[in-house]
Amino acid sequence: MPQPDHISIYDLPDPITLDEDMQRYLEICQEKLGLVPNVLKTFTLNQDKLRAFAQYYNTLMLAPSGLSKLEREMIAVVVSSANRCFYCLVAHGQAVRNLSGDPQLGEMLVMNYRVAPLEPRQRAMLDFAWKLTTAPWEVDAPDRAALTDAGLSEAEIFDLSDVIGFFNMSNRFAIASDMMPNANYHAMDRG
Repeated sequence: MPQPDHISIYDLPDPITLDEDMQRYLEICQEKLGLVPNVLKTFTLNQDKLRAFAQYYNTLMLAPSGLSKLEREMIAVVVSSANRCFYCLVAHGQAVRNLSGDPQLGEMLVMNYRVAPLEPRQRAMLDFAWKLTTAPWEVDAPDRAALTDAGLSEAEIFDLSDVIGFFNMSNRFAIASDMMPNANYHAMDRG
């Protein structure tokens, strides 16, 4: 049974009406990814917010960091699992499958990251992501110390917290928008 075929609840503009830079950005996504992610299509409703979202996302998830791209995607999936965000679970679950070469890892992180055989560093990051998402008022010094004990630097803890915060925000926007993932994601990188 296929998922609903809408992008989101919004009446989105025709891409040809977008500013030239935003049209080009969506074309680059199509060239590099083979699709334009529905989250970007949804943000076309407000081009200033699309620009801000794209810049922040690209800086957060693709720019150099002490956290690998895979680790950042793993964090996105665990946060999205806690929030039950269908869009992000499908889209970032696919990214985990792609970056890890392991279709089972993506599924474990979606369903219950604790069953995944992880390095202590990754386990500490994902434990922190889960707690900061599900019980942020309980996060305290021992939780931060566990990250340091697992070998994360101050800059890596900053990036970890930033990724967690971003995906909590974007999960809520995706859920509020009834955003559907691109159907292509479901079959990608399954081995």
